[in-house]
Amino acid sequence: MARRRRKKLPVDPIECDITGGLSHEGRGIAKLDGKTQFVDAALPGEKVSAVYVEKRGKFDELKTVEVLSASEERVEPPCAHAEICGGCSLQHMDTDAQIKFKENTLRQHFEHFGNLEPKQWIEPMTGPTTGYRGKARLGARFVAKKDTVLVGFREKRNSFLADIQQCEVLNPIVGHRLMDLRALVASLSVYKELPQFEVALGEDASALVVRHMAPLTEEDTIKLIQFGQDNAFHIYLQPKGVDTVHRIWPVSEGKDKDRLHYTLTTPDEQEVKLAFHPMDFTQVNADINKQMVRRALEWLDVQKDERVLDLFCGLGNFTVPLATQGKEVVGVEGDDAMVVRGKENALLNDLDNLRFYGANLHADFTKEEWAHEGFDKILIDPPRSGALEVCQYLTKFGAKKIVYVSCNPATLARDAGVIVENGYRLVNAGVMDMFPHTSHVESIALFVKD
Repeated sequence: MARRRRKKLPVDPIECDITGGLSHEGRGIAKLDGKTQFVDAALPGEKVSAVYVEKRGKFDELKTVEVLSASEERVEPPCAHAEICGGCSLQHMDTDAQIKFKENTLRQHFEHFGNLEPKQWIEPMTGPTTGYRGKARLGARFVAKKDTVLVGFREKRNSFLADIQQCEVLNPIVGHRLMDLRALVASLSVYKELPQFEVALGEDASALVVRHMAPLTEEDTIKLIQFGQDNAFHIYLQPKGVDTVHRIWPVSEGKDKDRLHYTLTTPDEQEVKLAFHPMDFTQVNADINKQMVRRALEWLDVQKDERVLDLFCGLGNFTVPLATQGKEVVGVEGDDAMVVRGKENALLNDLDNLRFYGANLHADFTKEEWAHEGFDKILIDPPRSGALEVCQYLTKFGAKKIVYVSCNPATLARDAGVIVENGYRLVNAGVMDMFPHTSHVESIALFVKD
């Protein structure tokens, strides 16, 4: 079958009046001869000069090359590489305006799915807007044309790594050491066979997982360990799949051999400690995570005689602090490794009122033991696909309150419609700025049974 040729794009810039607000991806919306234009790095009310990056049947995509008339919400990006790096999309926008944009996105989704409106819109959760990110995957690549190694995120709109010297959203422990990482890779014999680093920061240590596609020499290993010693990183190697990840420095034994840690504080000022492996899923923004967990516990207001169900519980981010409040907490998670981690964290905090189960919550879970138990309160923290199957089953649990934590406002709004249909009221809702300078919308909602 013949390959369809891409349309040749106009070379010369055109003027765009951003009169249609922002898309949910954070692009300015303009019109030309009735056709919608999505313009990268443009803000509402601006006139910009932009070039085409793609022409489609119903809309065109462009990127700003010059701002002809700037919005009051436009600011100087905190990062020198904001224009080329694909890690962020809204650094040119004032951070307060970013929050309003995210709140409006959530509001629009609620209106679209069942014309929902919470009784109260809560104040957004905010925190540091630079240096906040403590979890990331960084690409690495030797570029022959530049005769150099690049480390970082991909460029906007393509698969090439951006040529950046530092990153302002990553914690400076990592973000200000990209040039050191580039030099490290260049010094290794496998510099052409090292595609990525996984970075994970705990409160007690930082970890660097080195993915290598070819065997390391003894000298390579020595250099990696020396880098860890000089820069206070635990060094892990990943020669193949995730199950091959292992730590080479520091060398230690015991149950905490491969664990980093973070702490959370409950509304009654109890502190819990969570252990995690560098490859585990954890929230990238530690400050917002602390606020999020505390608010969820405040809203649920779990009493000493109450039972709580935590769905999509992960390693126990909500489950463990909830167990300090109630009679019993049941955590359910689809990833068996996270179920094991949850049990570890229960032991770490000397909690014996916790049970963890593995189950696919996107399939039929109705025959599971825990699915036939009653619960007073429920917490739901699903992936981007949401929790539709769970929400359709909620009445069987008989809970008085539900807190839903979401990383996708569209699926939250869809699921909220189902929850309301099952006799609950949408009482509170609001956004959490988990990913400043991006269009990603993290949100939280409280539902109470009528």
